[in-house]
Amino acid sequence: MDGTMPRDYYEILGVARNASKDDLKKAFRGLARRYHPDVSSEADAEARFKEINEAYTVLSDENKRAAYDRFGHAGVNGGGAGGFSGGFSGGFPGFEEIFEEFFGGFAGTSRRRRNGPTQGRDLRYDLTIDFNQSVFGAEVDIDVPRRETCDVCNGSGAAPGTTPRRCPDCNGTGQIRQVRQSFLGSMVNVTDCPRCHGTGEIVDTPCSECNGQRTVQKVRTLTVTIPAGVDDGTQIRLSGEGEPGQRGGPPGDLYVVLRVTQHEFFKRRDSDIILEVSINVAQAALGDTIAVPTVDGDEEVVVPAGTQSGKVIRLRGKGVPKLRRDGSAAGRGDQLLVLTVEVPSKLTKEQRDLFEELGRTLGKEVIPQKQGRGFLDRVSDFFGGV
Repeated sequence: MDGTMPRDYYEILGVARNASKDDLKKAFRGLARRYHPDVSSEADAEARFKEINEAYTVLSDENKRAAYDRFGHAGVNGGGAGGFSGGFSGGFPGFEEIFEEFFGGFAGTSRRRRNGPTQGRDLRYDLTIDFNQSVFGAEVDIDVPRRETCDVCNGSGAAPGTTPRRCPDCNGTGQIRQVRQSFLGSMVNVTDCPRCHGTGEIVDTPCSECNGQRTVQKVRTLTVTIPAGVDDGTQIRLSGEGEPGQRGGPPGDLYVVLRVTQHEFFKRRDSDIILEVSINVAQAALGDTIAVPTVDGDEEVVVPAGTQSGKVIRLRGKGVPKLRRDGSAAGRGDQLLVLTVEVPSKLTKEQRDLFEELGRTLGKEVIPQKQGRGFLDRVSDFFGGV
């Protein structure tokens, strides 16, 4: 992937967020009939169908839909930090019924041969990185468990010196076809051959290494290049690093989903970094030059005399690189210092005497503040709601 977040599931299906189950099924049926790769001539049909399928899977399940409504894609993607979870491919609840109803076969059309080339499954890996790695980028090695083509039988499933034979039940097609009637008229119901399980081949002498499964489980070490400026939830696609395809099909892809740990002091907002700094009353009243931390190291900052709590000082170019869609950086954001004037809770006798003297010169008059935009409103405006 290019680092962008997935599309909204409701937008994919073209329904409102309060859509009923019937609305979801109706929308899914219409889109599935349009984009199913076996009946659609559109160039991106396979990708669109996969996207539609994924959206319907989540929204048609009450628990998954509730998690998605509350947390977005992070609520339904699953997987632990720094760990591996299964691929995006696979069966979808409710899909089989609709598939059989609409794509079992139309008059004059049929599904793709199941024993033809099939792309391998996509995989997902959740990778936890620290705040500095997200800002500056990094190269991280990960160990990915996945199925790989058996080296002993070269993916045939048969022991060396033997070859699979054509399944006599389906004549090597991998499919059993039955004509049935539905509300759409005469349709061909296509199912996997129960004898060869849709492969079209029978292995009489299985490979001892893979036990006739054609693939074996291995752990592959891969290097992930993390661009500068990534954020929590960014996805990086490693093309061809998923599971192997079947019958000469291309391998799937590996999607690395980044999880960024929280920094002790810095808070990120888009490409800006926010840091709250406490100063004492003398520094606020008289002004001072202070050293503050940035992701690039300490930076000297001038605090103007008469500074009030909530004053914001902007350090240009000390934020996070702005990540383009192609993974390149386009400048950096800023670091925003929020100054907080800290009133001491304990004083020495000398400090108390000095404050008492200062208090006598400042007086004791209490001045009510007129209604208007206060400190919290101004800070909210500055940070756009932070």
